[in-house]
Amino acid sequence: MATQGQILDMSPLGMIFKVVKSKTDTEGKSLDLEWQLLPQCNMVDPLLHIHPEAIETYHVLEGEMEFYIKDKWIKAKAGDRLQVEKGVTHAFRNPSEYVVKVYNTHEPAFDMENYFEDVCKVVDIVTNSRTKPVRMKSLKTMLVFGVLMNNYRKEIVAVNPPDFLVQSAGKVARFLGMDYKR
Repeated sequence: MATQGQILDMSPLGMIFKVVKSKTDTEGKSLDLEWQLLPQCNMVDPLLHIHPEAIETYHVLEGEMEFYIKDKWIKAKAGDRLQVEKGVTHAFRNPSEYVVKVYNTHEPAFDMENYFEDVCKVVDIVTNSRTKPVRMKSLKTMLVFGVLMNNYRKEIVAVNPPDFLVQSAGKVARFLGMDYKR
């Protein structure tokens, strides 16, 4: 369970999130986060995904970034707001050399805060306690991220890489006894 003010450090993936309002704070209505997207975040193989049952909003507070919405990349700058409806394919990236700050919400919250906490655990595993860089195309990374994604299908579903591959990787990882919660 995330708490107000909690830092979700995913810096090996180029992201640091601060919980502004947790699921508990909003009685499940939303999860509100302040993001820092580090320079070059998600420039290689960003996860195209959907939120099957939630709306996600972004308010760029500082800097410039890019969003993939439906089928194209669009630029956004400080002051811009975007809303991604349920089931719409999207991703984000920071092509600049500067940190971008974003206010982000997921409505309703579902278990997104737990998903982000678990992403931090996965990052620790695949980077050997953050002593090595994340290699998204390594077998270990794909398998462990597959387990993660299978645990949060109500919250987030991969589009690219294709969902069936992500699900399969997660099933293989479970069969092999791999899990990030140990």
